[in-house]
Amino acid sequence: MQLYNTLTHKKEAFIPLTEGKVNMYVCGITAYDLCHIGHARSAVVFDVLVRYLRSTGLEVLFARNFTDVDDKIIKRANEEGLSSKEVAEKYIQTFYEDMDSLNVLRADIEPKCTEHIDDMIAMCENLIAKGKAYSTKSGDVYFRVREFKDYGKLSGRDVNDMRSGARIAPGDEKEDPLDFALWKGAKPGEPSWESPWGPGRPGWHIECSAMSHRHMPLPLDIHGGGLDLIFPHHENEIAQSEAATEKEMARYWVHNGFVQIDSEKMSKSLGNFKTIRDILESYLPEVLRFFLLTKHYRSPIDFSFIAMDEAEKSIKRIYETKLAVLNELNKSKWSKSALPEDITNEYKEQSAAFDAAMADDMNTAGATGHIFSLVRLMNRVIEDKAMRKSEGAKALFESFIADFIKWSEVLGLFALAPETFLQDLKLKRATRKNISIDAIEELMAQRLEARKNKDFEAADTIREKLTELGVDVRDTPSGPVWDVI
Repeated sequence: MQLYNTLTHKKEAFIPLTEGKVNMYVCGITAYDLCHIGHARSAVVFDVLVRYLRSTGLEVLFARNFTDVDDKIIKRANEEGLSSKEVAEKYIQTFYEDMDSLNVLRADIEPKCTEHIDDMIAMCENLIAKGKAYSTKSGDVYFRVREFKDYGKLSGRDVNDMRSGARIAPGDEKEDPLDFALWKGAKPGEPSWESPWGPGRPGWHIECSAMSHRHMPLPLDIHGGGLDLIFPHHENEIAQSEAATEKEMARYWVHNGFVQIDSEKMSKSLGNFKTIRDILESYLPEVLRFFLLTKHYRSPIDFSFIAMDEAEKSIKRIYETKLAVLNELNKSKWSKSALPEDITNEYKEQSAAFDAAMADDMNTAGATGHIFSLVRLMNRVIEDKAMRKSEGAKALFESFIADFIKWSEVLGLFALAPETFLQDLKLKRATRKNISIDAIEELMAQRLEARKNKDFEAADTIREKLTELGVDVRDTPSGPVWDVI
């Protein structure tokens, strides 16, 4: 596999430090609010990376942390009249609910900051003993940025350039404006823990360094997160971890791109903030997951309801093709003939191209494109009466269904029975367009009764009413069916 490494700014062959095993750590949420679509993208991206690596036979140990003490958590606790612990537990639970709906696998290790305070204190003591950090009168501990000669190697920033624009705020006890907090002295009303420097709590950056080092040997094979974490969070992680352990922190740094809303940066101040739950009121979770994988993970992705509608149409077509193929396979008679060689060759090429796309820096956009090529090929065969009855077609259909299992394992998509997905989709679209299911079913029953009575004029009138509602009706050998236009 080729994997883009933020540290080297290029794609590299991914070779685990220990043959056959991968240690992977990804920065998780700060648990103070409902998860938004940016959280969804990061979670889905790294879920697919774990799934893909495992599909190649690698044993992956995957860790994703929870920040459960932080300024934002404390602020939310004060607003809601709860303790910081209660707030964090509340939003960790909503995280699990949202991720379960998106078919994101649980991490193997899910450390919480408050469960590793001793590890963080020990790392601070280590850095102070080595002269890489210092404590202040007020009980803060800071890391000496200029003592770490490689500072800026991940983000590409120059310490001298950063220093020229930096200032020390009045009352700040930093030796240098670039120094960052490892430990914060306690303030009234905040949660705190005893330490050699008095009561306090950890700084944000020290958390992941201490927790990853506790659960996995360094260097990690992969450390990941959103693009916004490169600086300062991951840059600071590298500095404190490598200064403390004198080992490389991670060999491959992987970051997913931003999510925009209608081509604008998502923010609460712009009023375009989209939580996962906001989106799932109108769309199925699998549609959102599919949408997030239609762009390369390093590229920005632009969320809009138009884009979601397109994603919905696309995944619907894939499931419809799966259903059509399964229906063909239920037939018992096949002619003893092969398919044209160009058909079988095209299938092999597109199936192999899916694997190649995933191996090329996890190009899910390319991979889903090859799935669509196979969908088009399947429909060509089904639409040709001679080809679809052949034993060659039967073998091709069986290969297609087997590939569906592979796609499901790698992408976390397409695992539902097609009838179930298509029914759920129909109901969700009706709800989104404020079309009453009861009204549809009543009109469908009236139309069926009219047709039984051979009152075709009344049946046509009812069909027109359904069309006005936004409902399409098709008469099939097994009876009439409806769908939302």
